[in-house]
This record gives sequence, structure tokens and C-alpha cells, in this order.
Amino acid sequence: MTIGLEPLQAAAEGAAPHLVDYVKRRTGQLRETLKGHFAADLESVLKTILWPKPKVSIPSALQDKWAYAVDKLLELQKPELEAQGDQESPDDYVSPSVLLPLEVMVQPLELRFRYHFEGDRPTNRLDKPEYFISHVVDLLNTHVAFVNDHIQPHLLSTFRGSDLVSKTPYIDATSAYITALLPMVRRKVSLILQKVSSQPQLLSHFIHELMSFDTLLRDEWQYDGLDTAHEWKGITWEVLVLQDGFARWLQVEKDFALSRYQSIIDAPDNGELDYDTVAASSTKPTKASIRVNDLLETITDRYRQLSSFSQKLRFLIDVQISIFDRFHSRLHSSLEAYLSMTSTFGRTVHGLSAADAASLEGIAGLDRLCRVYGSADYLERAMRDWSDDIFFLNLWTELQQRSNNPSSITPSTIPPLSTSLPTGALFDETASAYNRLRVRSEAVISEALTHTLREALRPYSRLTTWTTSEPASTILDSPTSDLSPALSALDASLAFLSRALAPLPLRRVARHVAHAVETFLWERVVLPHHFSAGGARQFAADVAALAGVFEKWGGREHGAAGFRALREAVAVLGLEAGGEEEEGRAGKDEEEDEGTAWDVDGGEKAPPGKDDDGRRAGMALGLWDVERRLFADNESARSVLEDLSVHNLTEAEARKVLKCRVELTS
Repeated sequence: MTIGLEPLQAAAEGAAPHLVDYVKRRTGQLRETLKGHFAADLESVLKTILWPKPKVSIPSALQDKWAYAVDKLLELQKPELEAQGDQESPDDYVSPSVLLPLEVMVQPLELRFRYHFEGDRPTNRLDKPEYFISHVVDLLNTHVAFVNDHIQPHLLSTFRGSDLVSKTPYIDATSAYITALLPMVRRKVSLILQKVSSQPQLLSHFIHELMSFDTLLRDEWQYDGLDTAHEWKGITWEVLVLQDGFARWLQVEKDFALSRYQSIIDAPDNGELDYDTVAASSTKPTKASIRVNDLLETITDRYRQLSSFSQKLRFLIDVQISIFDRFHSRLHSSLEAYLSMTSTFGRTVHGLSAADAASLEGIAGLDRLCRVYGSADYLERAMRDWSDDIFFLNLWTELQQRSNNPSSITPSTIPPLSTSLPTGALFDETASAYNRLRVRSEAVISEALTHTLREALRPYSRLTTWTTSEPASTILDSPTSDLSPALSALDASLAFLSRALAPLPLRRVARHVAHAVETFLWERVVLPHHFSAGGARQFAADVAALAGVFEKWGGREHGAAGFRALREAVAVLGLEAGGEEEEGRAGKDEEEDEGTAWDVDGGEKAPPGKDDDGRRAGMALGLWDVERRLFADNESARSVLEDLSVHNLTEAEARKVLKCRVELTS
């Protein structure tokens, strides 16, 4: 009756407010009288069966009385529930009402709950909210069977055919029982929240336990509140949103995360490469990067169970991305400091001590650079993996949807979003920043090792013993003593890098350094000097020794293949002084007359041509043979280089090399 008066009063423009008020008060009194009567009948049955003892049942003698009390309470409440459904807005959060029969059943449970968790009992502890949460879960497990057996049939008979059939807290006994237990949980939560809001550690632990409780109800008990189309928002959402607790909790978690981050950075061993955590064939990260990643994964666990998209996004941006950016800035600054101090200008400005200078060179310098490279590589791969996590995939999908529909964004609860987000993944931008740092630090590693080897090779490049007249056969096939510093530096550096870097970046660094060494030897040793056969053989032994170090740590592709052009130059430079001009060049013009020669019988002998060259291709070519054909013309030069299996030197380069032979300088 009262429900029907409300729209009539509105249609009459509020003509009879006193009448409506009188009817409402009288109806309310009558409702309370009926409720008390039916509740008393139900309580009588419950006391008889000794509720809430475990495994109780209703004897047949009490079945009718039980059914009468339960059905009457449900029928009394049904009009109110239907009226509430008509007034609900899709955008409003409405907590389901507790069904009257279950309200009566929960009363003794609530009294026991208050005794244990609202007094001075040892179970009532601020630092142990899991105590009262576990108790509620025990109540669910203990009595859910009784509720399903003795309440479920009455829900179906009362609400079948009405709009309430789609509301699980009214049509499903388990959901209705959970709904009846939640008010005492909310009361306890409010009491705790008042006491722990100023205690960061307790607040953090409390919210975490609440989220676990919400997840348990959603996942294991399939509780969805009144909205079957969406997840139940949970008690945590009510605390963080309806009671404005999110800002405080976020600040607590952010302060904790930044404090933990700082302790990681301040740890004495934070910059050490970790050789044990990752596989032997992987690039080694620093201990700090591993700990930072572990911290960020822990943070994800702290907010993974949140139901609010805006809250999850704020956590991601304000805490996780912030730490990612801080660590990236630290690595970037470390690399910039290295570059500044190792530059000529930087050494002058900084006035480095001998100890500081030593920490920037050799293995110490490479170790410093590998710390940046390994950290950047580790966190870049971690972020790529994070982007594939279903949690972040869902977050990214919803972020794109909201970006495409700006009207769905609430400025007060969500960070500003671009109206056109790039395609990709959630951490692509941050991962790209670490990728650029990784690529750059790898290039600096290559340049640092190249610089070390160039300095070690400088004394070697000033050698003037290449024109020795000692026969090549008497020279030992061992490297020159002046090359030993470079060989030792290269061997030690590649040994360290083979442990610190994965095979792929090691190959890239070795390839770059091999090319730089090849260029150095070409420009500083081959072209500026002249070589005898013995000197050429000694240089070949030196090149083979360098290539052997690369092969030792990186495989053949870093040795023979790493010095392709230089090895071919060595082959040309070391040609034996044999061939048709072996006895000297003085008689060359007399023996050849416009390309025609005569054999001992006076017959005409064909000039050297393709057949003759083909015959020579099958035998060792001498210095004078190669010299004649190499300097004849480009076609002849290409032919002789092909016969020598020289593919990486141009005709001009081969001529420059051959001119370095002492025999051709006179």
C-alpha cells in the first residue's frame, strides 16, 4: 500500500504529504509487528535444533513451522525487494538486502563474532585481520549445506516468476547467506579502518587481506552481488571508494615501494653482476635489477585483485612506472658518467686519480658497462613478459577502449589519457627506453674494448722489422713479442665478456672489435710499411694469433671470418718470389715481343692467355706472376685475384698491398 502511494503523491504534486506520512508510519509499525511475530516463530525452531551447531537438521515435526516462518518472512519482504529493483540505476552501486530469514539465522553468529573480534579477546588483533576473515570463511563452510538444504527451496517457490529471479542474492541460498554475513564484516572493517589509517604497515596488510577475501568470495563462492553481468566490486572497493580510502592506501604503498627501492640501491652489492640467478648462456643482470624486478612483481600482487580499473591504472603509473623510470635514469646517468670521465675533456675536468682512471679501463671498465647493459637487458625482457601477462593485457585492452570512448573516463578517478593510444602493449614505451639504453651501452662496450686494443697495438704498429732479409723458413710461426700486450688484453676482455654476455651480444661485440682491429692493422701496419717474405710470414703469424683469440671465445666466425680482408691481404703480401720473372726483370722485354714468344725449336709460341692462365690457376702463383697480371688491367687483376681466392679485396687494395713488398719497391 505504501509503495503504491508514492507515485500517486508525485502525480498529485505532493497534495497529501501528511496522509502519506501517516500511512507510511502505520504500515511500518505493522510490518515490524509481523516481522517480529514470524521471526519469533523461526527463532523457536532454530533454538529447538540447537542452531548454530554444525550439522544440525530440521526434524519432520518442525518442518511445517519452519516453512511457515520462512515463507512468511520472504513474502513480507518481497514487495520491498521488487520496489528496490525498479529504482536501481545501472550506474549506482547498490548493496543487496539481507533476506529476513537469514537475518534471523545470522544473529547468533554475529553475537559470537562480536565476542571474539570486538572485545579484549586475543583473537581481536589489529595486526591480524586474517583472524576474523578466516572465521567468516569457516562460517560459510560450516553452515552453507544447511542453508542450501532448508532455505533454497523456499527462495525458489517465493521468487520464481518475479523480477527477483535474476538476482542471485535473492534466488541463490549460498549468495543470500554470504549477503547476510557481510554486514558484520563491514562493521568490523569500519572499526579497524579507523584505527589503522594512521599506521602504514597495518593499513597495507589490512587492505591486502580484504582483497584476498573479496577474491575468495568471487572465485570460490561465485558471489557477484546484484550485478550478474559484472564482477562484484567487493568490500575493498567500498573501503577505497565509498569511504575514500584509496588515496591514503596508495600513498602508503608508494612510500613502501620507494623505501624498498632505495634500500635496494643503497645495498653494497647492488651493482654486482649476478652469475647464479640466470642461466649460464644468458646475459648477466645486476643484483639490483633482479631485486627491482622482484619488487615490481610484488607491487603487482598488491593491486592485482582490485576491481576498479582507475585504481589499477593509478597504481601502475604512480608506483611501478615511476620506479621503472627512476631505475632507467640511474642506469642512464651511470653510462653518461662513464662516457664523460673517459673522454679527453672529461679526464681534464674531473681530474681523475690513478685509482679512478683504473676503474674505467680494462676489465674494470667493461664490468661497469656490463652492469648497465645487463640491467637494461634484464628489465627490457621482463617488461616484454609483463605485457603478455593476462592481467596487463586486460588492463591495456580496457585502457584502449576508454581512450576510444572519452565519455567513459571520469577525470576525478582516472589519470589523463591520450585520445589516441599507439598500438602495441602496455609496457612498450618503457621497454623501448630500456632497449635504447641496452643498444647504446653495447656500442660503448665495443668502443671501450676497441680503444683498449688500439692502445695496446700502438707499440706494435711502430715496429720497423718487417723488411728483414732473414729467410722466411727460419722465422718461427709464433707472434711477435710486441703483440703480447694486445693478445693478453683481448684474451682477458673476451673471457670476461663471454661470462657477462649472452652469445648473441658477444658475437656482435666481437665482430665490431675484430673489424676495428682489422682496420687498425691495415692502416697502421700493412700500408705504411714494406715487407720481405720473412716479414710477411711473421705478420701472418701475428694475424693468426689475434684471430685465434677471437675463435677461442667466440667460435670460428669471429676468427677467420672476422679478418677476411686482412687474411687475404696477408696472403697477397706473403707470395713467394717465384714465377717467370724469378731470375729478374731485366730480360723481360727481350723475351717478349708484342705478346709473341718463341720456343727452342723456332716455332711460334702463343702468348700467355686464358689457357695458360688456366694452367697456372691450378698451381701456386708466384710474386712476379701476380704482379704482372694485377697491374696489367682491371680484368686481368680480377682474374688473378679469383685464382688466389681473394674475394674481399678490391683491385686497388690488392695493388696497394703488393706494392708493400720490398722486391717491388726497387
